[in-house]
Amino acid sequence: MSAVAVMASPGEAVAAGATIVVAVGGDDSAAGTLEHPLRTIQTAVDRARPGDVITVRGGTYGLVDNITITTSGEPSRPISLGAYQGERVVIDGERLPASHTPVGGSIPRAERGAIHQEASHWRVSGLEIVNGPYGYYCDGCDGNVFSRLTTRDNYETGFQLQGESADNLIVGLDSFGNRDPRKNGESADGLGIKEGSGAGNVVRGARLWNNVDDGFDAWKFASPVLIENTVVYGNGFDRWNLPDFAGDGNGFKLGGGTPAPAAGHTVRNSVAFGNAKHGFTDNGNPGALALTRTSTFRNAGTGFDTDTAGGLAGLSGNLSVSDGRAVALGADTDTDGNSWDLGGTWDDASVLSTETAAVTGSRGADGSLPPAPVFLVPRNGASVGARL
Repeated sequence: MSAVAVMASPGEAVAAGATIVVAVGGDDSAAGTLEHPLRTIQTAVDRARPGDVITVRGGTYGLVDNITITTSGEPSRPISLGAYQGERVVIDGERLPASHTPVGGSIPRAERGAIHQEASHWRVSGLEIVNGPYGYYCDGCDGNVFSRLTTRDNYETGFQLQGESADNLIVGLDSFGNRDPRKNGESADGLGIKEGSGAGNVVRGARLWNNVDDGFDAWKFASPVLIENTVVYGNGFDRWNLPDFAGDGNGFKLGGGTPAPAAGHTVRNSVAFGNAKHGFTDNGNPGALALTRTSTFRNAGTGFDTDTAGGLAGLSGNLSVSDGRAVALGADTDTDGNSWDLGGTWDDASVLSTETAAVTGSRGADGSLPPAPVFLVPRNGASVGARL
């Protein structure tokens, strides 16, 4: 965030289009300026109107009620919420009652998420959300941009978008260590875009790892989602000693439901490795999936499990290395120029590097993924798989 431009005295109202400042040592009766900040993010959210910017100073913000966003911005005047000049802002939901829902219990809709949003045209960036009943939960949300968020160690899915939600961009998300004791691991993913519909949703540059269920889950989402330049790994293992463990362990779960809606999701230049089950799975989605220049590596199940996908689903230029099985294809799948089409042996020795540290390190200062120019690149020069 840029430096605060609006300076007011305590008690002065913050005008439309103003910057509202929050700090751990602030006061909710203050003006919300850099010199006189508010104390809680919720108070700032309640004050914000289209065009306003909420900037949050570094520190840990422990919640006793979740942050609820119901006021929308406008397409040309979104409301912004983010960390002040790159300071580390942690939003901690450990004390929220819904974070500790008992086994078999359900989380009331309004209590889902340390941040619960039912609003459109927001720009949310640079926040770390932990220990919530879901991390970030957005239902019925259009035209939002969520950038450089970290959602970790939550008691349900790290980031969930659902309902009638369209034209949202999720970029630079790191979501890891999320689990759901109330369901013994059956539900908590890194990122879920599920149980709804809406065109134009895009995921770009995400990393989703070590979550109890799946990395990415599109369960019962009826509209196409575009995923690019995303890395998903280590999902579906019981790191929390949950009883009757039920985690699925897919990298990218691209559908599902009874019946599963036909949704033609697209994934490009992305990688799934070391997951407990499949790298990519249609999970019963009969839609025309398009997987292009993606890579799978050391997944316990199938690299590309697309035996239900139909409508001339297309797999092009993909690479499977050392998976339990490379591919399971449906009758209507159009497969061209993939590693299994080229033939030969595709094991660890067939690529320049299997060093996963290249993609699991720190992001660049601009939020970009760490460069991994030789990770899973074929030694024989074949034009298959992702390039990171």
